[in-house]
Amino acid sequence: MLSHITIKNLAVVDSLELELNAGLTVLTGETGAGKSILIDALGLVLGDRAEASAIRHGADRADIVAEFDLQDPVVEQWLKDNDLDSDGECLIRRTINAKGRSRGFINGHPIPLQILRELGEQLVNIHGQNTHQALLKTDEQRLLLDNFAGTTPLRKELNICYREWKKTASEYAQLKQDTAEREAKLALLRFQVKELQEFDLQENELAGLEDEHRKLSNANRLIETSQTIHFQLAQDEQNGINHLLNHCLVELQAIAELDPSLLPISELINNAIIQVDEADSELRHYLETLELDPKQLKWLDERISGIYDLARKHRVETHELFAHIATLTQELEQLENADVHLDTLQAAVAKTKKQYFKLAKKLSTQRNKAALLLAEQVIKHIHELGMERCIFEIRTLAIESVEPQLHGMESIEFYVTTNPGQPLRPLSKVVSGGELSRISLAIQVVTAEFSQTPTLIFDEVDVGIGGGIAEMVGQKLRLLGSNSYPDNTESRSKKAQILCVTHQAQVASQAHQHLNVYKQSDEQKTETHINLLNEEQRIEELSRMMGGMTITEQTRSHAREMRKQVLDLS
Repeated sequence: MLSHITIKNLAVVDSLELELNAGLTVLTGETGAGKSILIDALGLVLGDRAEASAIRHGADRADIVAEFDLQDPVVEQWLKDNDLDSDGECLIRRTINAKGRSRGFINGHPIPLQILRELGEQLVNIHGQNTHQALLKTDEQRLLLDNFAGTTPLRKELNICYREWKKTASEYAQLKQDTAEREAKLALLRFQVKELQEFDLQENELAGLEDEHRKLSNANRLIETSQTIHFQLAQDEQNGINHLLNHCLVELQAIAELDPSLLPISELINNAIIQVDEADSELRHYLETLELDPKQLKWLDERISGIYDLARKHRVETHELFAHIATLTQELEQLENADVHLDTLQAAVAKTKKQYFKLAKKLSTQRNKAALLLAEQVIKHIHELGMERCIFEIRTLAIESVEPQLHGMESIEFYVTTNPGQPLRPLSKVVSGGELSRISLAIQVVTAEFSQTPTLIFDEVDVGIGGGIAEMVGQKLRLLGSNSYPDNTESRSKKAQILCVTHQAQVASQAHQHLNVYKQSDEQKTETHINLLNEEQRIEELSRMMGGMTITEQTRSHAREMRKQVLDLS
């Protein structure tokens, strides 16, 4: 529900703020006062096309901010799914600059206009000469009929069954296509798996092979250098490190008798001798493991080259080759058992398809029955709104297909004709805005309990009517705004909010809240203002609407009587 709107520098509005409540709110005023400015602003903030001409003369930018009191968990979930949630708030902003460029924001997040329109269709439904007429969409018509018929649990079951069938049928089609190419693919897979299995690659084998290859290919240098160091450590009796360190130790121990402080140094040299002996022993052991083996080196060359060749052949990295063997083996097993799996999938497709058509038939029965009842009730309200010769029909046309469809096996569309002798046409093709508004009003009155849109706006729904018909329109609008309907998902209610631009006092008298739109001009500027009227101000405005420029006490008395009748019935 729209709870607050701020408009700055739009058309002839300098700055305007409005608090709005549930129930029926009417906007009235003199011709040319700008009664539709609120609806125009709402259209823009909810994604309508913006032009620079909409900006107030002399201003750089127009700015519209609308705050909605969220009552629908579906909208709340939509905001969360799009990462636009802000603790249950819904604050929408639209700015338009002098170059005609605009930006949209939801809860402070910049978003594309398409997303803005998507949210707007869930928040506001505008009927009349404007956009956001969700009722003209066949998807909305189907949803209205289904909700009226109480088919929600059945539709959920049908949709689950449809998705299961779609998934299984897709798997079956893919496997069947694969089977058609099976022999060629099997031959290739068998060859590839046999080749890889015969190569007998071990996990992480390449790293070990490359280490050993590096060692063997440098064996000459390793042996020569190691032997030289071994000789220098211990084998040279005159200049070997071990011999020199032992000589130093004997000399130092001899003088340590003269100065005991040299004893720690002697200990360090003794430790060095031990370390050198250990190093020489390890080096000698290492030399024993080294040998020149041309055959092993050749085998390593061939093995490593084989691994790289296989990796290139299968278009994988060398470290992925071992896992690739398992993947190909599994794919081969699946393909070899494809016939069994194909039969299983075919049976599953047939089973889900049979279940779907069973549910679809049940849904069709409920829809056809509800279509007659809904059309009958809508026609009754349309006739009460002064269109006695209007014919309204809900057509459920079977979809000629042997395959399941997402929303059932029929298309649903509202048809109407307002002229005797003329064929019925889809509701979306109705040309007259006034006729469309009244038809929409009749449908909304019947289906209001199931409406998913909390705010309904009727722009000049009373065009071309007057007297008792106008009073009936007002009563139906008040009825729409007076009710609070169960949410269907939680133990709370959705409060209806109806906004209506009207020229008819009979309609305006029915409102819970009355807004008066007027212009103020001086030599430099013209501004549109909107005031919330108290009861006495409402009497004056109703009198003006009935009496024109000259308002008499008789006119005021008539206006008070109209209001009294409304309040007495409330």
